[in-house]
Amino acid sequence: MEGSTTSDIRALLKRARVVPVLTVEDDDDAVALASALFAGGLWMLEVTLRTKGALGAVERIARALPQAVVGVGTLTKVEEFAAAANAGARFAVSPGCTAALAAAGRKAAFPYLPGAITPSEVMAARDAGYTTLKFFPCKAAGGTGALAMLAPVFSDVVFCPTGGLTADDFRDYLAAPNVVAAGGTWMMPKDALARKDWPAVTRAAKAATA
Repeated sequence: MEGSTTSDIRALLKRARVVPVLTVEDDDDAVALASALFAGGLWMLEVTLRTKGALGAVERIARALPQAVVGVGTLTKVEEFAAAANAGARFAVSPGCTAALAAAGRKAAFPYLPGAITPSEVMAARDAGYTTLKFFPCKAAGGTGALAMLAPVFSDVVFCPTGGLTADDFRDYLAAPNVVAAGGTWMMPKDALARKDWPAVTRAAKAATA
């Protein structure tokens, strides 16, 4: 399939609303973690390309949980589109947007979510055909206040903020008119991950979908 559009990723995010962002350090834990999140109602899973085993984790999760929608995050190079597709990814996310990535995203075999924060970045991404964007690092870039300032200027653009969101404030982001979904790690408590307490992860995931 060629020519995924910004509407494809917007539709996915609109359905999901909350997207866990997984950084998998131990390949053996990938499926267990993904299964715990899925059991809690979180079916759209982003695996960041920050570890050597990330693509392997995507492949394992895609094979073990075909009913989930697993994709890659932290995609920063054009060649990573093909690698992600070969691993079974069904969407991709970048922290920013270059001309090369924008062009590759339009030809990708899956929906693509590039990132933008400043007005100039949003305008460049929109000119490249993208009106659904990642907003990262959200808290450092101004959080809900920054998003509120962008809303009336770019009425056709929606965002998926990530970076610093917590269980206490993610609903504030979801209530914003220009936020389609929110992503992060708050539904994967560090102490639960350290203990490999997957039921605790499932409970946190259920709280995120409540």
